[in-house]
Amino acid sequence: VKTRGTFGEVQLAMILSDLLTPEQYETNVATRPGSRDRVEFAVKLPGAQAGSHVLLPIDAKFPTEDYERLIEASDEADPEKEATARKALQTRILTEAQKIRDKYIEVPFTTEFAVMYLPTESLWSEVLKVNGLVERVQRDCHVTIVGPTVLAAFLNSLQMGFKTLAIEQKSAEVWRLLGEVKAEFGRFSESVGSMEKRIDSVKSAISAMRTRTNASSRGSSPSIRRILTSPVCKRVPIRQTSKISHSRDRFQN
Repeated sequence: VKTRGTFGEVQLAMILSDLLTPEQYETNVATRPGSRDRVEFAVKLPGAQAGSHVLLPIDAKFPTEDYERLIEASDEADPEKEATARKALQTRILTEAQKIRDKYIEVPFTTEFAVMYLPTESLWSEVLKVNGLVERVQRDCHVTIVGPTVLAAFLNSLQMGFKTLAIEQKSAEVWRLLGEVKAEFGRFSESVGSMEKRIDSVKSAISAMRTRTNASSRGSSPSIRRILTSPVCKRVPIRQTSKISHSRDRFQN
């Protein structure tokens, strides 16, 4: 019996490791505070508050003896024996579901329901054939019964939910960064505007200085020409001019 139970646990571990990351589930965890009962696996789901999480317990069950008796009765085409075996399987599933409910479900630390994993599709199919059993387990025990295919589809749905949540969180982070970039760009634009005003002021000062220089040049050139072309300058011989310059230099010395 232990070997069969271990088979279910190993198979469940393989499915979880294939579809989820190690950070998205826990193993051998006590889902109820202060309890010594530990569920084989529990998937971490986002909690009501940011950064918190709740646990979804998943427990593997393999009632092999009841299942084998049912298959044997079916192969023998013995309706009475088959009905007895199916009734025993129903009782066993209900008992295991009640144990999962009592041991592992504890709101708000866990979800309001847990998952019972049946490791073979044929076993799960036989459970589905028991009229009203799956609905009763869900209603009375808050436990969902799944086989390998249904569990994989269920975990894929959870994985999409994780990705959507991650995208939303990343989107919020991107919008925050864009806001910071926008504010920084605004400050940069103000700095550029201030620099442009200073450059315009310098350009205006240089332009005014150039205008005054040009005006001074235009105003002084005729005066210099009039002095150089005056009769006095024309009557002074070159030698005399040199003597005057020499005398001026002596005087200054």
